[in-house]
Amino acid sequence: QVQLVESGGGSVQAGGSLTLSCAAAGYAGRSYCMGWFRQAPGKEREGVALLWTPDHSTYYSNSAKGRFTISLDAAKNTLYLQMNSLKPEDTAMYYCAAYSEPSEGACFFTLRRYTDWGRGTQVTVS
Repeated sequence: QVQLVESGGGSVQAGGSLTLSCAAAGYAGRSYCMGWFRQAPGKEREGVALLWTPDHSTYYSNSAKGRFTISLDAAKNTLYLQMNSLKPEDTAMYYCAAYSEPSEGACFFTLRRYTDWGRGTQVTVS
């Protein structure tokens, strides 16, 4: 079980940048997929970027690829999402999430896999 707390959301103009942080506790002792998801009003929650903790392998949605970067600072127990070239369609509540994956050696965007969730941080792009 991982405790996750997001921060860093806010309002930014289109084309700008923002970095989200997710303080994580309880993940270091085993392999985890950790990721960022987002949900806009009236839309389904969607995956943005994932990271597998053993080797920091990363996975991105098509919309995030080339613009967003997910990273993990293990020393600080913090997961980051660096977002560049932001667009109005990036406006959403952003959540960090995690699930333990000891055997597959890969991460998946399937929401049902994620067992631990933060409460979210709002990003608004105008």
